Amino acid sequence: MQLTDDFLREFLKKTKNIIIVGASNNPERASNGVMKFLMQKGYNCFPVNPKEEEILGVKAYKSISDVPVTPDIVDVFRRSEFAPEIVKESIKKGAKLIWLQEEVYSEDAKKIAEEAGVPIIMDKCIFKEFMRLGLYAI
Repeated sequence: MQLTDDFLREFLKKTKNIIIVGASNNPERASNGVMKFLMQKGYNCFPVNPKEEEILGVKAYKSISDVPVTPDIVDVFRRSEFAPEIVKESIKKGAKLIWLQEEVYSEDAKKIAEEAGVPIIMDKCIFKEFMRLGLYAI
């Protein structure tokens, strides 16, 4: 599936629930800033980090399967070698789109997502894409 700018704009406008895999309480981490940004945009964010109880005031979950909603997007802030397993778990959870952040790239993960018919974005920052697409006010 070709992910055009128009597709992304419309998808992000319709999105409600975003799972953030690798979310962190550390304000120096990109995942913290991105989650804060997405929450300010009105998205329901569900952080996944087995080492945290709560992130930015939101209950943290041990795994994707523990999150109590079907995600529109699973946004991944983990190293590339973890991507295939995360993609498999995201597909099982019913994710409509999988987003691997900057420097997260896996051909295996891409193949798994494509075989399941789930769009995947790799090596791109969701925040930077919001800015590039002009989605300041959602």
